[in-house]
Amino acid sequence: MTTLRILHLSDTHLMDAGALHQGTVDTVAAYRFTLESFANAGPLDLVVLSGDMSDDGSPASYRTLRSLTGDFAARHGAVAIYAMGNHDQRTGFREVLGNGHPDSGSGSNNSGSNNSGALSGVELAAEAPIVGISHVAGYRIITVDSSVPGRTHGFVDGEQLAWLRAELATSYGHGTVVVIHHPPVEPVTALHHGIELMNADQLAEALAGTDTVVILSGHYHHHLSDVLAAGSSRIPVVVTSGIVNSNDVMAAPGHERAVAGSGGTLITIRASPGTSAERQGQVAFAGPLARVRTLPLRFVLPVSISPEVVFDLDGSEVERISQLISATGAERSQKG
Repeated sequence: MTTLRILHLSDTHLMDAGALHQGTVDTVAAYRFTLESFANAGPLDLVVLSGDMSDDGSPASYRTLRSLTGDFAARHGAVAIYAMGNHDQRTGFREVLGNGHPDSGSGSNNSGSNNSGALSGVELAAEAPIVGISHVAGYRIITVDSSVPGRTHGFVDGEQLAWLRAELATSYGHGTVVVIHHPPVEPVTALHHGIELMNADQLAEALAGTDTVVILSGHYHHHLSDVLAAGSSRIPVVVTSGIVNSNDVMAAPGHERAVAGSGGTLITIRASPGTSAERQGQVAFAGPLARVRTLPLRFVLPVSISPEVVFDLDGSEVERISQLISATGAERSQKG
């Protein structure tokens, strides 16, 4: 098989005991609504959740996520894979989802898994980054942990980068899909400046010359397609919408506005003819690795789940919040 069909979802921000996100949005109902809206997606190979799945880090929120996602994935013949986000907490995530991949040694098993692996050579302590590998339909799926405990911005530490280089030193099948919550491309909306991935250049260096066919991310709460320059390669970056809300990229200048939107991205990846054999066991291939076709879909949440406008922050409020959450000068200049 040369085709990989993915439903890419992100930023569910689920909470324990039916609590409302920011006191207004029923995140469990929003997630149910989104999954029901994708009922006619057809057969899938993967359901990917690219972070911020929980808002409070509670095991209960991850159990709800696992149950809803697992049922949907099973109905569509897919494997469910989860990546860490800045709102996620590693203890609760690991307790329920393991390393986010099937058969990772916890209660996170999903039926229909192909092959998976955990981070080798890195201690799996409660606060260690959570990463993993699965092999699905001839593709390698790698999740990277860009979360920084207690902070909002993203950063991939040196140990992860070294592990990533080692794993990608040998190509696999039709190529590799990398999942990372913080997109390695610059943000669009005001409040996300300062909380983006701080060392995207180092991630690009680790991916240069490898068989990476696409990068899947969330965090920005709106659809975005871009490319990451990684050496001579140009790797597609697909950012999917938030499920808890949608950031309005057409908000007034300086404003940060979120509306009652939800959604996700259907992605079809087709390997370029003949490239698999050419790449097998080496990573020097510099041509187009695959055709990546994206279908971003947005659904308006009903008022019973979310108010029409979740928030609309003016310039002064954006500045106040930015001072609290943005990466410091030291964090911006830190090396992996």
